[in-house]
Order: sequence, then C-alpha cells, then structure tokens
Amino acid sequence: MRRHARLLMLSVLCLAGAGSGPARAATQMAAVQASVIKPLTLSSLQNLDFGTVMLKPGTWSGATLSLSRAGVLNCSNPNLICSGATMTARYNVTGTNRMVVRISTPDVILVNSSDSSQTLKMVIDSPGTVTLTSSGAPGSDFDLGGTITLSSSTASGDYTGTFAVTADYQ
Repeated sequence: MRRHARLLMLSVLCLAGAGSGPARAATQMAAVQASVIKPLTLSSLQNLDFGTVMLKPGTWSGATLSLSRAGVLNCSNPNLICSGATMTARYNVTGTNRMVVRISTPDVILVNSSDSSQTLKMVIDSPGTVTLTSSGAPGSDFDLGGTITLSSSTASGDYTGTFAVTADYQ
C-alpha cells in the first residue's frame, strides 16, 4: 500500500510540474565603459644652453649656475661671470586631451670635449607633469632647465651631454 501511495504522489507531482510554465530567467543590466587614449609622441624642439661662464681667479668651490624652466639664468655667485645667449631645453608632447603626462629625466653628466675625464653633473629642473591641452597636434610644449656646480679647479672647455627624457601617462 505504501508503494502504491508513493507512486500516486509521484504521478501527481509529475503532472503538477508538466502543467506549470517554464522557469523564468533573471536578467540584470550592467554598464560598459571603455577609455581609448592616443599614443604619446615626444619631440625635441631646442637644446639647453647655459651660455658662456668665466671663472674668477682664486681657490673656491660650490658656485652654482642654474637655468630655470622659465629661462631665468641665475649666475649670482661672485666667482662666476656669465655671458651669451641662454636657452632651456624645449620638448613637445602629444597624446589625448586633458590627460596628465609624467615627465621624467635623470640628471645629466656633461663631458669636457677637450678632456673626457673632466665632467660636470647637471641636476635637471623638470615640470614633473604636463596636462595635455589638445588631442594630437599641436600638443603641449614644456621646458627643462638645470643646475651645475663649478669650482676654481673646473677645467676649461666645452661641456656637453644628452637628455634622456621619458613621457608616460600618469
């Protein structure tokens, strides 16, 4: 009898399931976003030039000569006499409008063209970041300056070096 009751109950359940509609699927909406940015390009527009620096006689050290990113030469040490035209290093970066670009460059070693054992270290004056004001051309210009330290024992000659400037999105 129990077996017969079980079969009857199973038949009722099967019929009840067959008469109901399909199970309803649940739907949830999700937002989708994609940010597309242009690749960065970096171009050199002009080289940095401190002009000409004359060292006064005597024994001294720690005379700094600096050219700011704004193009202001600081040659106020009494042991230095500065002359000639100066220029900051100028670069142009292009990419996506309103994106912030990180500018990085290590200090530069300047080498005396007459004696490669004579060097000067130039500490870079960098903006750190630049916010792009357009997408693509004309891009955004930025300047780099620097500071060198001289002494009475600094050898005469032309000191040259190169910048390693990197620009990447922040």
